[in-house]
Amino acid sequence: MPVADRLVLALPKGRILKELRPLLTLAGIVPEPAFDDDKSRLLHFATNIPNLSIIRVRSFDVATFVAFGAAHLGVAGNDVLMEFDYPEIYSPLDLGIGKCHLAVAEPAEMIASDDPSRWSHVRVATKYPEVTKRHFAARGVQAECVKLNGAMELAPTLGLCRLIVDLVSTGSTLKANGLEQVEHIANVSSRLIVNRAAFKTRPEIAQWIDTFREAVNAHQA
Repeated sequence: MPVADRLVLALPKGRILKELRPLLTLAGIVPEPAFDDDKSRLLHFATNIPNLSIIRVRSFDVATFVAFGAAHLGVAGNDVLMEFDYPEIYSPLDLGIGKCHLAVAEPAEMIASDDPSRWSHVRVATKYPEVTKRHFAARGVQAECVKLNGAMELAPTLGLCRLIVDLVSTGSTLKANGLEQVEHIANVSSRLIVNRAAFKTRPEIAQWIDTFREAVNAHQA
C-alpha cells in the first residue's frame, strides 16, 4: 500500500508506551519486531495491519505530529493537550493509563512560613509554561516561567526558582529532593487523539476509536 494511503499512529516513548502495550494487543495491533527492540534506532514501524504504521516520538511531539496531520492518530497525556491547546486535535477517548497529576511544589522548609494565598508574583521552573501561566492568572498571580525540559527538582535547590510545576505520580521524587506539593493543578491521564481533518475524511479512524474503546473496556474489566 502506498505510504500516503496509510494511517499513522504516533506513540510516546518511555513509561507510557509500556502501559500502552497491552491496549495495542487488545486492539489487534502487532508492530514489527524492531518496535520492542530497545537497541533499535528505527522511529517508523510497520504493523500486522497493512494500512497502519506506527511512529515513536517524544510525548510532547505526539500532539504536534497529529495537529499538523503528519500522523492521523496518537496517544498523548492531557497535560500535553492542555499545554499546546491545538484546535486541530480531537480527543475522543481516555485510555485510563499514565495516571498522575500536575502540581505546584516548593521546598518543604519554606511551607511553614509561606502563604500561597498572598502570592502576587512568582517565578516557576516548568515544562508547562502555558498551563502554569493560566493556573496562576486565574487567581490574579503573575507567573514568570523558566522553561526546563527535565530535572525540575533541581531548580529550587540551586536557586533558579523557588517553585516548580511538574507531573507528580507517587511524590517520591519531590520528597527525595526536599520538595512538597502545595497546589494541585489538574489530573492527568493518556488520551487517544486524532487529527480533526483526517477524522472527517478517513472513515477508518472512527473504526479505530471504537476498537480502542473496546480495548480499554476489556483491559479495565
